[in-house]
Amino acid sequence: MVDGLLRAAVEGIHACPTQAVIYISGGASHALGHLMAVPGASNTVLETVVPYSRMSMIQLLGKGLDSFEFQIPTHFASQQTAEEMSLLAYNRALRLSSPGSPVLGVGFTGSLATTRPKLGDHRFHMSTRTSDRLWASTVTLSKGFRTREQEEEVSSLFLLKAIAYACKVSAAWVPELTESEAYEECENHFNEDEELEQLINGKICFKVYPFSSVEYFAEAHRSNADRKIILPGSFNPLHDGHLKLLDVATSICGHDGYPCFELSAANADKPPLTVSQIKERVKQFERVGKTVIISTQPYFYKKAELFPGSAFVIGADTAVRLIDPKYYYGSYQEMLEKLGRCKRTGCIFLVGGREVDGAFKVLEDLKIPEELKDMFIPIPAEKFRMDISSTEIRKRRLT
Repeated sequence: MVDGLLRAAVEGIHACPTQAVIYISGGASHALGHLMAVPGASNTVLETVVPYSRMSMIQLLGKGLDSFEFQIPTHFASQQTAEEMSLLAYNRALRLSSPGSPVLGVGFTGSLATTRPKLGDHRFHMSTRTSDRLWASTVTLSKGFRTREQEEEVSSLFLLKAIAYACKVSAAWVPELTESEAYEECENHFNEDEELEQLINGKICFKVYPFSSVEYFAEAHRSNADRKIILPGSFNPLHDGHLKLLDVATSICGHDGYPCFELSAANADKPPLTVSQIKERVKQFERVGKTVIISTQPYFYKKAELFPGSAFVIGADTAVRLIDPKYYYGSYQEMLEKLGRCKRTGCIFLVGGREVDGAFKVLEDLKIPEELKDMFIPIPAEKFRMDISSTEIRKRRLT
């Protein structure tokens, strides 16, 4: 009976648009098998990581497995650790997911039966994180009542049920517990303001507002769904030049990627945006039906880490600043090193003509370092030239 319900739930999970990263340690390994055994797992599972050793978990809880920063948890098997794992998985899922897809981070950590007697309870902790919800649960098992294999299966059933719940899929089975065993859960919901506050405070790496049409998303999934064609800016205000520039850049890329705008709440030269300012600017994109990503990364080498393999669409004025050592503590070598990092992520820059110091300039007018030239692609002036800027629009509004 449970097998049929399990398969139906996993089929439902794979049929929904949610994409997930799953971090598990100390149990629930059968859950991965159940997810992978049903066709369509690649629709759902972006990545699974099992940080089983002590050092692997310490490194994961620092800033991810590719980081050299470390964080030793007070308890490896705890609700706090599960919640931290799910948040890390959520941020990882944001980076790996297809444009417009809802994402899910899953964390599980357990202390189950092993080859030696345990002083504490046999227990496990689970957490799921979506854009608007953090859910967590702790299950305490009767010590000695089940074998390790049986505890693995029980914990796996609970974790699959949690994943189904996060994906809004029915999971009709009820994992069996004895009267002496305990199940606890808690749930926190976030509104838009709270999510943006989490972004500003560095808890989440970015937020996507997928305003583009269904046709745009379908086209992205047919082409290179992992690649984004990004036009960054402050968009104060958004204008026709921005819209036209992104359309032309997308055409130059052969429509190979998903076009979107990116607004950084932090700026290298200006005060950070408030939640209300972000929401006001986001409304502009909703009105024109264009997707916008909100990040807190003003520097391109950091944007490249967030969106590896992307094509960034910039004006010649931005390109001038990008290669100016002044913005790299006056160091030419620092500029080469930072932009070299962008290059190693597979990112490129599409450069449109803009007015620079009173004269219209295109990419060919700029002195791009030889080592970086293959990163920069010109947008011909005959394909795009609109002598309009947000600054001029704001000035006209004041007169």
